[in-house]
Amino acid sequence: MPAANTSLKDNAINNRVPSELWKRMKRNWVPYVYISPFYILFAIFGAFPIFFALYLSFQRWDGLDDMQFIGLDNYVQLLSDPVFWKAVYNTFYILIIAHIPMLFLALVLAFVINSSLIKFKELFRAVYFLPVITSSVAVTIVFSSLFGMRAGLVNYLLTQLGITPIDWWGGTGQWVKPAIIMLFIWKWLGWNMVIYIAGLQGISKEYYEAAAIDGANMPQIFRLITLPLLKPVIVFTLIQSTVGGLTIFDEPYMLVGTGGGTNNAGLTLMVYLYREAFEYVHFGYASSIAYVISAFIVFVAVLNMKFFGKNNT
Repeated sequence: MPAANTSLKDNAINNRVPSELWKRMKRNWVPYVYISPFYILFAIFGAFPIFFALYLSFQRWDGLDDMQFIGLDNYVQLLSDPVFWKAVYNTFYILIIAHIPMLFLALVLAFVINSSLIKFKELFRAVYFLPVITSSVAVTIVFSSLFGMRAGLVNYLLTQLGITPIDWWGGTGQWVKPAIIMLFIWKWLGWNMVIYIAGLQGISKEYYEAAAIDGANMPQIFRLITLPLLKPVIVFTLIQSTVGGLTIFDEPYMLVGTGGGTNNAGLTLMVYLYREAFEYVHFGYASSIAYVISAFIVFVAVLNMKFFGKNNT
């Protein structure tokens, strides 16, 4: 009997909690009305596309005819598609080759500009950050001219050094990814540098003054003080760069278009997704690509947290 009484009491409490919560919400309906636009917009433009894309990844749909449920066929086709694996290779190649030197160079530049030895700091920050806010159309025109085969500035400089001009967009396509990488580094170096500067300004100058008194030189200060204290910011930029690298679209699209260049050398996952969705109108297949990209992002972000997270010293 005591057990039965306890069960009845628990059920009564469980039934009373929702009703009390609902009454409280009715009493405070005005604040809910004020915050409702955010949740409504998020539901329409955030949550709905996510769940609809998941539903769509199990369908065959061209955007006009009725959807046809095909189960996991899109994912099976994806795993056996050589063009998809070519896009995966290109994406991870650009991710690794571009981001590692870019983040290191951004960190060094931030450390130098933030030091007391440099004057006109605001000018340097503005100059390095300028590519981030530069129009994509202007960037496309400039870099297409720089890497032109006959009249490009890069090839002109190479000929002055006695080096044969490079066909950046033709041939076997081996120079397409280096061109994209150079554009990517140029555009996003300043962004990461500003983030590192913000992190450096949060480090107390007392550490640097104590190290200078102890006779530490600049490389030692950078390695023993700056890097450990800046570790949370570095992890943030690593994860941010991972997401940016796996979803890279603007640079390859601006330079080589949806064709991916010679032998699909510049085809990345996001460009491949765009081509399948909006040129070939394979919306179900494109949705499966989107969820595979999301899985890659989660996996690489977890690896970053595991190897560079707060628990690691």
